[in-house]
Amino acid sequence: MAAKDTTAQNFNILIIGQGGRLKYEALLFAASLRASNPDLKARLFIAEPQPGPRWREDPRIHDPAARQMLTDLGATFLPFENRHFGDNYPNGNKIEALLAMPEGEPFVFFDTDTLITGPLASVPFDFTKPSASLRREGTWPTIELYGPGYGQIWKSLYDKFGLDYQSSLDPTQPDEFWARYLYFNAGWFFHRCPREFGERFLTYALQIRDNPPEEIICQTMYPWLDQIALPLVIHSLGGGRHTLPDGLLDGSVSCHYRLLPLLYARESDAVVKVLEDIAAPNAMKKLLREYEPVKKLVYQGKGRKVRDLFDRADLPRREQSIRNTIKRENLWMR
Repeated sequence: MAAKDTTAQNFNILIIGQGGRLKYEALLFAASLRASNPDLKARLFIAEPQPGPRWREDPRIHDPAARQMLTDLGATFLPFENRHFGDNYPNGNKIEALLAMPEGEPFVFFDTDTLITGPLASVPFDFTKPSASLRREGTWPTIELYGPGYGQIWKSLYDKFGLDYQSSLDPTQPDEFWARYLYFNAGWFFHRCPREFGERFLTYALQIRDNPPEEIICQTMYPWLDQIALPLVIHSLGGGRHTLPDGLLDGSVSCHYRLLPLLYARESDAVVKVLEDIAAPNAMKKLLREYEPVKKLVYQGKGRKVRDLFDRADLPRREQSIRNTIKRENLWMR
């Protein structure tokens, strides 16, 4: 399949921006997008929650220099109101921000803790067939000894929203193995219209939160609510697994690193180079050195010490093992 030329495609990119850690991650995202895609026509929106009763403190980015840098890197700030989520569930920002995006214009959402490492023009998005990141572990649900299994739990959710459960299954995976059931990481997803996607995402998430099926009443909802609702939304809109070729997003084109110690531990040399190159200019240094993980891992070189702890060709299977190794060396930070 020939790649579509997304430099000419009319689509928007959405990330969330807030004060604190997300401010620095937004700077890294915007700088990596500009460095890797200097001619991209897509617009970058930084959705910014506004102060209100759902926030204990003003969540906006207040640093004028950071705001100016983000604007200089081509970003447009997009204010939005939290009507349902906020301090109690910041992951809900990605749901409510969609409702503020330009209606009817295709979008790609990325978690802010992502670097763009290659040309988005190489990604043949079909915005009529939404999908999301398959770089995930079986984090939800947690199966209890005498409780319902994966099949019962997921079927109860499909039934709740009148969706066809059978067609969501991966028949190559064994029954009652988590990967048989449609499950994504919400680190990226895309669709033809943010309002359509966002309204359904919000409806499903609120129904799951406020009126869950009996089969999931004992399950932990937080922080997994967005990832519980997301596969149902994607399935309902005609999408699914592998509507993009493998190896692009979460591969050569983007890296959802989550936390900088994890980036140094497990990502490729190419990803590390992107990070260190975009952090090098003096104007970025002045902003990023205020953030302890960048200051210590990038500018003081401690990221290389983290890197030396692991063999990228033989990483531990579980992320928690990676975290524990880094913590034992007193190099963990977030």
